[in-house]
Amino acid sequence: MGHDLRAAVSDILGGLRLVAPGALDDHSRLQFERVRAAGEVMARLLEEGLLLVAEQTGAGEGTPVPVARLLYDLEMRWTPRAQEKALDLQIALSPDVPPVLVLDRIALERVLANIISNAIKYTDAGAVRISVTLDSCDEMRVTVTDDGPGFAPEVLERLFQPGARHTGADKPGQGLGMFIAKDMTARLGGTVAVDNLPEGGARVTLALPVRRPVPNDLPHAQPLPDLNGQHVLVAEDSEINQAVIGHMLTAMGATFDLAADGREALTLLQHRPFDLAIIDIEMPRMSGLELVRLLRAGAAPQADLPIVACTAYVLRANREAIHAAGADSIVAKPLVGIEPLGNAITRARARTAQGTDAELTPAPRDAVEMNEALFNRLMEVSGRDGALELLSRLIADLARIERGLVTALSKPDFDTICADTHVLIAISGALGAERLQKQAEALNQAAHGHNRHDTEILGRAVLAQVDRMIHFATNEVASRRDGRA
Repeated sequence: MGHDLRAAVSDILGGLRLVAPGALDDHSRLQFERVRAAGEVMARLLEEGLLLVAEQTGAGEGTPVPVARLLYDLEMRWTPRAQEKALDLQIALSPDVPPVLVLDRIALERVLANIISNAIKYTDAGAVRISVTLDSCDEMRVTVTDDGPGFAPEVLERLFQPGARHTGADKPGQGLGMFIAKDMTARLGGTVAVDNLPEGGARVTLALPVRRPVPNDLPHAQPLPDLNGQHVLVAEDSEINQAVIGHMLTAMGATFDLAADGREALTLLQHRPFDLAIIDIEMPRMSGLELVRLLRAGAAPQADLPIVACTAYVLRANREAIHAAGADSIVAKPLVGIEPLGNAITRARARTAQGTDAELTPAPRDAVEMNEALFNRLMEVSGRDGALELLSRLIADLARIERGLVTALSKPDFDTICADTHVLIAISGALGAERLQKQAEALNQAAHGHNRHDTEILGRAVLAQVDRMIHFATNEVASRRDGRA
């Protein structure tokens, strides 16, 4: 849970740091800075809270941690901060380091946060480098070097004392970073050393005792695909998502080209070969679905290219449409970690997604909270043929509304949302789908008030309930045709 919370906050802060404040008007820039400042405070409070929990629960003895994933998360967290100062963040892992080590990840990340943030803060040009090695005594060494001014001699003497500052007054700070790092390292049974490099810059070396996990301790997560030598097309209109997916692909060893919409992606596909395509379904000019259909129809040379579809709405009906268009696997947005994308890529390359992603267990009747008395009375009054026709029209109407809401919610288009939910309220009320009716009414009200936050949250709930309603109606049709109802 601590890792997931930290990763979520890191994604939020990373996304904020990719926004260019200069492109905003004065009012928006002020609000943006308030959000970013609050996010930084939230991150610090989260770290303190996780430390307190660890101390109270006795956590800290260590758990199996995939080392590559740890370094990837560090890169995702600190690269945007480095980019703010036009610095290069370089991370290197020695090949003799085992893939999994038992360590206290929360405490280690807290130590590294203070060391890395100091390195970035006091470096004005060049790079910050992080390397991880393992010595013969199974002691992990994490070395952070920078191209900054280094430590003044008088600072080195009292660096690990509260209130010691890295350099002059032009870089204000509380001077607690290295003190906290030393204190936390001591709790972990390790040491931290600081020196200046002969060629300039500073070096901080963290040495920690770790152990290799026994077989029963090893995590059972599916390994990430090896994409070394693979070239990937990423068709995605969001710059933040482009950056996130790009970092993940780089971590898996791939190179990639970016396309901001379907037409640009099709042009790239027509002019150079790719090993894989990751295609966002909701894109301007040409949707991802249309792009996938054109590719499979031979509009580009590689009609059998493995395709991962990326979408915020992974409902049954959407999934069926995406697979029907020709995608091999689907990954849900937002991408909260590298594993879901890696798993989707593995499925796409193995050509197994059609048999795994498209199948769903039929939704039970109570999943849509039907007023069964009202629904059964309507079916009885309609007669067998009339009930089948009514249900068929219901499925068609719900599918049309679902498609319309998916598109409208992505913009958002409040007028379309209001129109579609108005029809949905009437349909659900007539059939006795009470939960869907209440959710549609709430979404309609939020859309009328142009409340983006509530519209997005309620929209997802309504789409999920519409999806269940379509499944319910489809099962009812099959049951009545077979004479079971």
